Amino acid sequence: MEHAVIIEKTRNFVRETLEGAEGGHDWWHIHRVWVNARRIADTENADLLVVELAALLHDIADSKFHGGDEEIGPATAGRFLHELRLDEAIIIHVQQIIRHISFKAGFDGPDFRSKELEIVQDADRLDAIGAIGIARAFSYGGFKGREIYNPEMIPNLNMTKEEYKNSAGPSINHFYEKLLLLKDKMNTVTGKELAEQRHRFMEIYLQQFYSECN
Repeated sequence: MEHAVIIEKTRNFVRETLEGAEGGHDWWHIHRVWVNARRIADTENADLLVVELAALLHDIADSKFHGGDEEIGPATAGRFLHELRLDEAIIIHVQQIIRHISFKAGFDGPDFRSKELEIVQDADRLDAIGAIGIARAFSYGGFKGREIYNPEMIPNLNMTKEEYKNSAGPSINHFYEKLLLLKDKMNTVTGKELAEQRHRFMEIYLQQFYSECN
């Protein structure tokens, strides 16, 4: 099967599966990550098919919407890719990227690395910062019924993985517990360059936010 046909079938599958998903984790989040992954891949020596498939499938069944099940995403992606009769090595690689792409996966240590993971991870992190990242943070916070801001609740900068997964703090705290940390966690040169401006925008936003609160 040709590369373009594989990607088109995958795009259609993902868009249909995520119909009605929470706004920060819907098809348009996937689309942005896919576009940025291809942009970063242009400057890296990587397997473009693996990059595109992993970008499209990385949130096909996000654990936070499935009772914390961290294997449902790789399993769902694996079933779909087997239906396309792709090489087993490609399927396993995509599943490994899905397992290790998230911020919370970093709590376990880097037991899997690949250039393709680095590219898709950077693309996903870019969508978590800047103007889009701000919008997504408040979208998810509203979806979970969280406060926007509570000065009596201090961000926890030393969370364990379980504390992070179960956090119910205000959305503003999420900036300090994750979003502002992502710039220094970027893997690729292109990812780092793109993250700089988005990071600065978040800092400016927070300055304005606090000036209005006070």
